[in-house]
Amino acid sequence: MGRQEEYVLRIVEERDIRFIQLWFTDVQGVLKSVAIAPAELEDAFSEGVGFDGSTIEGLARITEADMILRPDASTFQVLPWRGEAHGAARMFCDIITPDGEPARSDPRGVLKRMLAKAAEMGFSFYAHPEIEFYLFDGEAAKRGEFVPVDNAGYFDHVPRSVGVEFRRETIQLLEQMGISVEYSHHEGGPGQNEIDLLYADALTMADSIITFKTIVKEVAATQNCLASFMPKPMIDAPGNGMHMHLSLFEGERNAFSDPSGEFHLSTTARQFMAGLLVHANEITAITNQHVNSYKRLWGGGEAPSYVCWGHNNRSALVRVPLHRPGKATSSRLEYRALDSSANPYLALAVILAAGLAGIENGYELPPGADDNVWDLSPAERRAMGIDALPSSLERAVSAMMDSELVADALGEEVFEYVVRNKQQEWQDYRQQITPWELQRFMTRH
Repeated sequence: MGRQEEYVLRIVEERDIRFIQLWFTDVQGVLKSVAIAPAELEDAFSEGVGFDGSTIEGLARITEADMILRPDASTFQVLPWRGEAHGAARMFCDIITPDGEPARSDPRGVLKRMLAKAAEMGFSFYAHPEIEFYLFDGEAAKRGEFVPVDNAGYFDHVPRSVGVEFRRETIQLLEQMGISVEYSHHEGGPGQNEIDLLYADALTMADSIITFKTIVKEVAATQNCLASFMPKPMIDAPGNGMHMHLSLFEGERNAFSDPSGEFHLSTTARQFMAGLLVHANEITAITNQHVNSYKRLWGGGEAPSYVCWGHNNRSALVRVPLHRPGKATSSRLEYRALDSSANPYLALAVILAAGLAGIENGYELPPGADDNVWDLSPAERRAMGIDALPSSLERAVSAMMDSELVADALGEEVFEYVVRNKQQEWQDYRQQITPWELQRFMTRH
C-alpha cells in the first residue's frame, strides 16, 4: 500500500469519517457514487469494489457487466457540507475490468489515455474553466415554474442578494475541498452566475468540475433554489457556457508562449489552435452534447456559432486573451463552444486530441477574425473562409460519425455508445409536440 492510501486511512480514523463515497461518472457525465464503511477501505484500495457496469449509461454490455471501482487516493477529500461529527469523504475512482485492465468505457480513463499521449509528445495539459449556471426560485420550480432569483445583469452587485450569498458559500466549500477559485460574479442573464476555477492539470480539473457541480447543487438545496447547468434554459437570456482556457507545458515552460510571436503565441500554440478549428465540427457533439446545446450556440449572447479565431474577440470560437506582460505562463487559448452540461473528461479529451493533431500534422493557422463574426454577412464569412458550427445535434453527430480523430480519442466503446445515445436523443426530440407548435398551428389549419 502506498503513502497516499496510508494517509487516507489515517485521516479517516483521525477525523471519525463514517462514510467514504466512491465517485465516478457515466458517459454523459452524470455523477454516480457508492458509499463504503471505513472497515472496507483497505480492501477497496487493494482489490477495488465490484459493481454491475451494465446498469450505468455506456459503461458495459450485459455480457460484460462485472466491473471494479478502484479509488484514487490522491483525490480524497472530506465533504464539508456533511458536518464534522461522523462525517463523509469522497474519492474519484478509475474503472477496471475483472482482469485488472482499465475499462475502455470509463470517461476518466478516456482523458487519462489522451494525457498519456500528450506526455509522450513532451506535453502536460492545463485547463481553467469559466462555469456558468442559473439559480431559480425553489418553490416556483416545484410547481414547474422557473423564476430566476433576481433580475440583475453582468457584474451587477446586488447587496444581500441570493446570488451573492450563494457564491460566497459555494466558494467556501470549494476551497475547503482544495479547489481554488479565481473569480466569481453575476453573469448576463437574470439569476445567472459564473465561478471561474484556477488553473490545474486537466485530470484534476475534470474532477474539480464534477465536484463543483455537486457543490452548487448541494448549496442550492440548502437555500431553497434550483441550480441549473442546462445550456439554454430561457429563450430571451444568455445560455450557460463553460469557456475553457487551455495551455500546454513542457516541464515548467509554457509551450504556448513566445515573446517574439504574434500575440506572444508560439508556433506550438498556433498549430494547436489550428487543430481546434480544423476538427471543431467533429468534436462538437462531445463539447455540446444535448439538443438544447444548439439553442445556446445559435441563440446569440456571445455564444460562438462560427469556426474562427480572434485576438480578444468574444464572437470567435477560439479567443486569444490579452497577454499579461512579464507573465509567460499566462499565455493560453480560450475555447468558447463548451457548455456547462458537457462531460468534462470527454470534452477535454477531444479538445486535446484536436490540438495535438494540429501539432503533429503542422496545421497552418488561417487569418484571425477582427470583426464581430455575428455581424458579418454570409458572403463576407464565405470570403473569409469561416465555416459554421453544426446547427443541431443531428448535424453534430453526423460530423462526429465520420471523425477518425474522435473515434481514436474516445475509443470504440465510448464512441459507439455516444453515437447511439445522441441519435436516440435527437429522435426523441423530433417526436415532441412543443407548446410553440400548438400555439402557432392548432387553430390556424
